[in-house]
Amino acid sequence: MLIEFSVSNYRSFRDRQTLSMAAAPRLSKTRNTFSPACAEKLPDLLKVASIYGPNASGKSSLIRAMGIVGRLLATPPGSSDEPLPVSPFRFDCSLKDEPSLFEYDFIQGGLRYRFVLGLTGQRIVREQLVCYPKGKEALLYDRQFDAERECYVFGKALEGGKEVHSAWQRLTSPKMLFLSQAVSNSCEELRQLRVPFSWFQTGVLVVEQTSMRELSTASIRFLQRVSNHTNDLRDFLGALDIPVSAIELNSDDANLAQDSRNLTLKEFVAAARKSKVTLTHFSALGEATFDISEESCGTKNLIGFWLPWFMMNQAGGSGVLCVDELNSSLHPEIVADLIGKHLDSGLDTQLIFTTHDTHLMNEKILRRDQFWITERDVNGATCLFSVHDFEGRESEDVEKRYFEGRYRGLPLIRQR
Repeated sequence: MLIEFSVSNYRSFRDRQTLSMAAAPRLSKTRNTFSPACAEKLPDLLKVASIYGPNASGKSSLIRAMGIVGRLLATPPGSSDEPLPVSPFRFDCSLKDEPSLFEYDFIQGGLRYRFVLGLTGQRIVREQLVCYPKGKEALLYDRQFDAERECYVFGKALEGGKEVHSAWQRLTSPKMLFLSQAVSNSCEELRQLRVPFSWFQTGVLVVEQTSMRELSTASIRFLQRVSNHTNDLRDFLGALDIPVSAIELNSDDANLAQDSRNLTLKEFVAAARKSKVTLTHFSALGEATFDISEESCGTKNLIGFWLPWFMMNQAGGSGVLCVDELNSSLHPEIVADLIGKHLDSGLDTQLIFTTHDTHLMNEKILRRDQFWITERDVNGATCLFSVHDFEGRESEDVEKRYFEGRYRGLPLIRQR
């Protein structure tokens, strides 16, 4: 479960900006929130956050930023010559050589954690992990790099002992996460770091627009691997008024029989290959089979979206799904239905998405604190803020006030 995420000096983000999933007090619609299962008393968390703003205002950059740790985990160990996937804020020359900073506050296994990451294209310069047993801060480790050397500080709460910590340190290259190396090179008895590591590995799913095409193939491959879920995608599409009776994939992959329960979303995407996919549609006149290339963009996007949606709702109820442009090629009623299903799922899962669909700015669906806005300032930097930061009543017409400019975040269109 995500509490909040912060980013600075990354793409269009200059100063630190924070997306908070903490629910504001005294707002109704309790189905939109849940009480986190944690060892300490924390505010309720939001199940959904929707992010609006003009084109090129930083919405996609925020989603990319949230997936930065996932991209580092997916980087092969032998690719040390490749620069790390960061880009500093370009309008300020003083930040050119400064690190991009990311901070995650989250709950996993009933415990709150804070993970801080700083990196340049050349190396990781800061990595810190803190936990909060009974609400008290306890350092697990802190890794920092200055102009001369890399320094590690290991907290008293970190299991393993001095020799094990030193071994983990030696195995960690400048471009690799210490967290990943420690988990990969620890015995089964050392499980303390596996809990926060599992949140980044399988608990946070980030879907960018560029990956949707691969996801559609990965969804089909998933169905081939797990035969007892072959009807789930069909029923998912049917519930959204896409009448599909059968889906087939022709593939020569010898590993299709591999048990998929140990595979992550990233591994499914990496395994996606060009295969022949056919969908059988039905109507009052009978059935007809279509190649997936003949399907609409909306149908392809829904097929791609189904896999992370399914994995979020099957992952023990603790997943965070971040989607860029959830409304892409989808009817507003379909998007509203997906959000409604998520809110009514009964699971402590979270959906964070960017959109231009103001149809969702409806007080009957979401609360004021679930609408977020991005906009560029005069320096070209992204500012991120919540509609709840502005004065207003809970029952006000959020969409109307948004187009009136009450919350800012509208494109400045010049009239000729």
